[in-house]
Amino acid sequence: MSQIIPVASGKGGVGKSLLSANLAIALGQQGKRVVLVDLDLGASNLHLVIGQKPTSESLGSWLTDKTDFKNIIKPTDYQNVFFIAGDSQIPDLTSLKYSQKVKLIRNLKNIDCDYLILDLGAGTHQFILDMFLLSPQGIVVSAPAITATLNGYLFLKNVVFRLLYTTFKKGTPGRAYIDDLKKNAATMQNLYIPQLVQGLSQVDPQNTQIFISRMQQFRPRLVMNMIEDPKDAERATRIKTSCNQYLGLELEYLGLMYRDMLQDKALASRLPVVVYKPQSVLGQAVYRIADKVISAPVYQFDAGFNPEENGKDNFQDVDSEANDDYNLRMSGIEDLVASGSLSISELAEMIKSQNYEITQLKKENQLLKSKILKAAQQGFRV
Repeated sequence: MSQIIPVASGKGGVGKSLLSANLAIALGQQGKRVVLVDLDLGASNLHLVIGQKPTSESLGSWLTDKTDFKNIIKPTDYQNVFFIAGDSQIPDLTSLKYSQKVKLIRNLKNIDCDYLILDLGAGTHQFILDMFLLSPQGIVVSAPAITATLNGYLFLKNVVFRLLYTTFKKGTPGRAYIDDLKKNAATMQNLYIPQLVQGLSQVDPQNTQIFISRMQQFRPRLVMNMIEDPKDAERATRIKTSCNQYLGLELEYLGLMYRDMLQDKALASRLPVVVYKPQSVLGQAVYRIADKVISAPVYQFDAGFNPEENGKDNFQDVDSEANDDYNLRMSGIEDLVASGSLSISELAEMIKSQNYEITQLKKENQLLKSKILKAAQQGFRV
């Protein structure tokens, strides 16, 4: 059975696809059969990182044209590495129906290979969380920047809550207990997972034991990318401390990668770094990570855990989920500040940076609006 390795990040632009592609090739060079899947639906560009030509046979075409799944598994120019392309041109590919998600997961699980590497989109969409939970040993890529650190921690917090909800299904005493707590946003926001587990053990001991077992099996791994100074690596330790203290989660360290302009040159040459310049600092960092992946013990969730069996997604839950995500985000900031992972001055810097980004987005929106109006007026004249 293949080992599934989902690769995710809470924030885009931290090198998630860079790691996915180069890790796949590094594992292939060591004789492992690897299938690399572009699951960044809606923004699929992993083919550019590995220099793969665009193809009409992709996840998008499989979902829409009902072609055979094996036809979209394509060989690459790299030894032992196969590729499944996404498709950002297919409308609504980012919001798969429940039946499509189940079908996709089952087909992915049936692929015959040593490693199945899933390059997921950034963020905490339910689809991304469920795909990350296909394995207890997914990789989270972060960077030393304050926003990247915060979003990396928030991603893991959302994953833990998703695992909680897939364990305490609707109709169980535990779910009723959780739903009751959610009515008080302040209480839920300040409630840490270890505390929540204590309360759940009183009302639903059977499912609580299952959740504890799954949390013990859940061993996500962290890669800190874009570091420029050895001190930047301390961020990895701080995230681990916060995860352990507030989430009851054992986060494992997998490796770090220095910021290197070489990756831009490699991308422009349509070659992965481990092929463009394998002896570079960045290339050697990827090889170290690959060695750790091969030598690491393999964990599996208990046989009863299946994210696709959690029930159909319900659009009526959108308001509730929006509030939940907001509360999680606020509590995530509090967790990092309380654990010392985020200082008040860094928090102020992050807010200032985000305010600047919001201002720039508003300017861009105004510019786009004016262009649209101008184009519309010209069209009317014609």
